[in-house]
Amino acid sequence: MDKPYTGGCACGAIRYSIASEPLFSNHCQCRDCQRESGTGHGSYATFARDGVTVTGEARRWDMVGDSGNVKTRAFCAVCGLPVYMTFAAMPGIFTIRAASLDEPTRYKPQVVTYAARGHDWDHLDPGLTKFETMPPM
Repeated sequence: MDKPYTGGCACGAIRYSIASEPLFSNHCQCRDCQRESGTGHGSYATFARDGVTVTGEARRWDMVGDSGNVKTRAFCAVCGLPVYMTFAAMPGIFTIRAASLDEPTRYKPQVVTYAARGHDWDHLDPGLTKFETMPPM
């Protein structure tokens, strides 16, 4: 990798730098991601937790996903932008919101997850593989 993935919230109070390539990149159409994004899906890149540096204080809230596992969503208390997620059952990964990247063109989605909950008006790349729920990791 030539350079780290960097990004943060809209006001700059939270910043991250990631020194590896994504393990997984997806558009998620589950209802939780729809509600959080305010649209038909959320777009995410997931990385190994090693090599991730975060500065600034994030506010966090826990929720239980369809798997029954707790996921923690982190957002900026100043500007409110959702920035990243962590998962209690998978402490070795770190997931960022694609829109929080300084260079969002580096985001390359691989699949659509929870396509069963997608809406006709949320048009995603038809060439992406779609999973009705979350594929096995």
